[in-house]
Amino acid sequence: MSGTILICGADEAGRGPLAGPVYAAAVILDGKRPIAGLADSKKLSERKRDLLADEIRQHAAAWAIASATAAEIDEINILQASLLAMKRAIEALSLRPQEVLVDGLYCPQTGIPSRAVVKGDSKIAEISAASILAKTARDAAMLELHLAYPQYGFDAHKGYPTAVHLAAIRQHGIIPEHRKSFRPVRELL
Repeated sequence: MSGTILICGADEAGRGPLAGPVYAAAVILDGKRPIAGLADSKKLSERKRDLLADEIRQHAAAWAIASATAAEIDEINILQASLLAMKRAIEALSLRPQEVLVDGLYCPQTGIPSRAVVKGDSKIAEISAASILAKTARDAAMLELHLAYPQYGFDAHKGYPTAVHLAAIRQHGIIPEHRKSFRPVRELL
């Protein structure tokens, strides 16, 4: 890979839900091992995301996944927690990138030249790959949470503020994985 600039894509998943961590991934793709079908994770079926996630883990030059907990989200706010998760993922990479491209408007402070790209998850393959890893990792974490707290239905809504989730909070109260700083949860406290 000498002579090529190592570009890392970074993205997060799970900013909107009322429960669970926010996840982020960082990916450096290998130009010699292209991955067909990369796209914004929200535009892919769950099955396609899972297949691509496996392919990314096998063929990327480097990848890492990290998160920030619900408690960290409550302490520093969701934007800062998203940036913290991205910083953790970038710093966990086995290769140090020379440039970081981040989906959205803000970049984590990593000491590496970085650029925020609006809708980057649908424009830049590295960000698409990161978006897919972050989303599949968060979905898997929410399935684990569902096993611990089946009465909340996390397997279906993944922590998003659906009518079913809000009704479950009213009926069963909140758990440590609920984000107490988010208005719907705060109002039910």
